[in-house]
Amino acid sequence: MASKLFTPITLGPRVYDNRLVIAPMAQYSAVDGDFGDWHYIHLGNLATSGAGCVMIEATAVNAEGRCTLGDTGLYSDSNEASLARVVAAMKRHGGNTRIGIQLVHGGRKASTAVHWLGGQPLSPAAGGWTTVAPSAIGFGDWPAPRAATAGDLDEIRAAFAQAAARAARAGVDLIELHAAHGYLLHQFLSPITNRREDAYGGSLENRMRLPLEVFEAVRAAAPGVTLGVRLTGSDWIEGGITPEEAARFAAELQARGCHYVDVTSGALDPRQKITVKRGYQVEFAAYVKRHVGIAVRAVGLIVDPQQAEDIVAGGQADLVAIARAALANPRWAWEAAHVLGAKIEVAPQYQRAASGVWPGWNLRQPAPIAA
Repeated sequence: MASKLFTPITLGPRVYDNRLVIAPMAQYSAVDGDFGDWHYIHLGNLATSGAGCVMIEATAVNAEGRCTLGDTGLYSDSNEASLARVVAAMKRHGGNTRIGIQLVHGGRKASTAVHWLGGQPLSPAAGGWTTVAPSAIGFGDWPAPRAATAGDLDEIRAAFAQAAARAARAGVDLIELHAAHGYLLHQFLSPITNRREDAYGGSLENRMRLPLEVFEAVRAAAPGVTLGVRLTGSDWIEGGITPEEAARFAAELQARGCHYVDVTSGALDPRQKITVKRGYQVEFAAYVKRHVGIAVRAVGLIVDPQQAEDIVAGGQADLVAIARAALANPRWAWEAAHVLGAKIEVAPQYQRAASGVWPGWNLRQPAPIAA
């Protein structure tokens, strides 16, 4: 039977060669938000992976939305030019692989050190700043953010829209809003972090209001690209977002023209209790998929080709995303195609390394795609 994972899928105005996505992974290597040589090399390499889409890391919509000083951004002309350079190289050498970018505002999780330097909040002396969130509730014992004003909300909507317009000009095929992992839009969605008493807090309808307004602003600013949202299926804490609420949010996004949702979980509150196992988030994606009519992407410890195939072929999700698996093996898609009996595009510069051409590949397990 032919592999479902390696069949095309249409998401809005774009067709994707297959249903494998390399998820966005922050590299913490930008300077003043600019993409640099590390991004050029790292993303250029992933663009030759054969995945249907490679996602560029979570990129801040304004300077205050950066989680670290090393985060990429899309709030200046310099940021935009640096992204355009990277995207052009990815498209020049990536064949039919589509290029996406994730847009984010860190909210109360902004202004921290990069993870290899501890990941803790930055002091003002170290370049830190006061963060903004729906309510003045800190992440664990981190400093409390200030509660967003009406003016802040206007600026946030505008920042997302302007960043989306920049991304579209830079040549991306897909724009994804990050409304999960404890960042600002997720903070508005969850009753754990949103204690507002105005039109943006309280009921789920109110808590969804800002994320939906942001989506509408982005849709208007970047017509002609695939639009998606990463949302959370569970906060893994009592009183937090449930799969039922996630499905309701996804349905509202669908009604506004969203082309797909990526369903992840957690990272909102350090008190979370997560049971981590293979594919531990797939059940949330499957739940959302049963309640919406748009494409759903699953992510989270999807580690081998047959597992990915089973998720898609079994109807739990329409796409799957891998992240650290692709860092460990940037040719994961080649080997998956071989295991599943599918064909995949291979850059001509690398075709000599295909099985049937280089005998050394036959000594490896698993073997890569046949030429």
